[in-house]
Amino acid sequence: MELCDSRRLPGANLLGTRPGAVIDAAVEAGEVEPLLAAWRRQARCVLDAVGWSDQECRTRVFAGGVSLMITAPVDALYAATEVNEWAFATACAALEGSAVEDSAAAAERLRMVIGSESNPRLLALRRAAVEHGVAFLSDDERASVGLGAGSRTWPVDALPRPSEVDWSVARDVPAALVTGTNGKTTTVRMLAAVARAAGRVAGTTSTDRISVGDEVLERGDWSGPGGARRVLREPRIEVAILETARGGMLRRGLALERADVAAVLNVGSDHLGEWGVGSLEVLCEGKFVVTSVAPCVVLNADDPVVAARGRELEREVTWFALDAPPDWLAETVAAGGRAFVLEDGELVRREGGERTVLLAVDEVSVALGGAARYQLANALACAGVAEALGFSLVEIAAGLRAFSGDEADNPGRANRFDLAGVDVIVDFAHNPHGMSAFLEAAWALPAERRLVLLGQAGDRDDESILELARVVGAFGPERVILKDLTVHARGRVPGEVLALLARGLAQGGLSEERWEEATSELAAVERALEWARGGDQLLLLAHEFPCAVIERIRALEAVGWEPGRPVG
Repeated sequence: MELCDSRRLPGANLLGTRPGAVIDAAVEAGEVEPLLAAWRRQARCVLDAVGWSDQECRTRVFAGGVSLMITAPVDALYAATEVNEWAFATACAALEGSAVEDSAAAAERLRMVIGSESNPRLLALRRAAVEHGVAFLSDDERASVGLGAGSRTWPVDALPRPSEVDWSVARDVPAALVTGTNGKTTTVRMLAAVARAAGRVAGTTSTDRISVGDEVLERGDWSGPGGARRVLREPRIEVAILETARGGMLRRGLALERADVAAVLNVGSDHLGEWGVGSLEVLCEGKFVVTSVAPCVVLNADDPVVAARGRELEREVTWFALDAPPDWLAETVAAGGRAFVLEDGELVRREGGERTVLLAVDEVSVALGGAARYQLANALACAGVAEALGFSLVEIAAGLRAFSGDEADNPGRANRFDLAGVDVIVDFAHNPHGMSAFLEAAWALPAERRLVLLGQAGDRDDESILELARVVGAFGPERVILKDLTVHARGRVPGEVLALLARGLAQGGLSEERWEEATSELAAVERALEWARGGDQLLLLAHEFPCAVIERIRALEAVGWEPGRPVG
């Protein structure tokens, strides 16, 4: 038995909606039940001893280990980790026959730790926010009530009493949570375009930035609860659209205790094996955490794992689907349910016997004339979320028409350039699920020859890296350039990921003479451009420096570069 991680869970998470502290431990199969029983005894004992009798013990078993959680007051989560670690350590000691620390002495010590962290005004402010029907957010430095234009924020060490707050100005703005394996960032950006078309200021978070309207506040991966809190406290925003990544939910939980709508776009094999998530079903369970805080849910009817779990939800579901609806969905819609679907080249809203056309496929420019079906799925999901946020169908259609998908609207995602007769597409596809969809769309476009720029971060397991390359190999591009992602090596030695990718290409059926290696992403781009000739298609999968890649392409456009000429 080994303690692998001990952390706070301030928001809704895989083990429930209450805050607390969790331990992930590596445990052999035969040790699981004895450990769970011993830990529950010790945890219950210490919780009662420190005055937390109203708190709960929760567990989750996964392949190779367990998660052990105690719920706790939100103003004492660091102390809660120590309480939980004591329960775990003494449970292990008891099972091993070792001496166990006296529980009375431990409880006295832990009560002092709890007392040093406790913040009664924080708890009072949270209770008052609930009573007034507005959101409450807190972190190590600040606490706030209300959202966006209706938010008020204070330092946690200088909080007002509830009676000192002007509750008449505290209010929430509509908020959406968007998760899934692929398409999150594009869907968030589509929703921002809808808000813009409606004349409203959207605050958005994603894996590459925080934005308010057209202003970028911060670049980087802000798809976790920290990014959410930052944008939700921004007084200019009128609607919040939050990309909500799996990692943040598993590590810390959600920032919001309640959102207006939550969307799960899809579930594909990515990051399996991390945080005790070893299968698609468990990954789906993790992504569905967003649905625990939203009364309205938007789900993908074409994804069998999402659809199976979504049909079990006891709340309002808006479905979206590209394929012909299965019998269960047709019956659901006929009975008054709601779905956004693709029918006869049009994006359509269905509810009961009503059929309303939003716009034609050709009007969704990011869908490449319908070749990029995954972008049509994103557009349908956007429509479902936008309607739940209060936007009209006219506003939704206007936003989707206006969303060009270029580097201004959707940087690094399916950005297409005609570079002197070379079709260049810059994208972020980075897992087998997304790669297959992206390549299927690219292969539907005309090209003399095709080149794929391929790399992968080092935090994926070997099989995931191999499968990514197998997908590319099976499509049979004329050229593949493998790049080492030095910024995202994440523990891998130089060349290790490249070797796995090369093996995967061979397993996918691509002969060795069709690929080469580059030392960096930008070096790989230069080599791709040198290889190109008129009529070719370059699929530049940019993960580390997408903005720099796009800038390079624009610079070559500006000087009138042509294939066959030097790019240096």
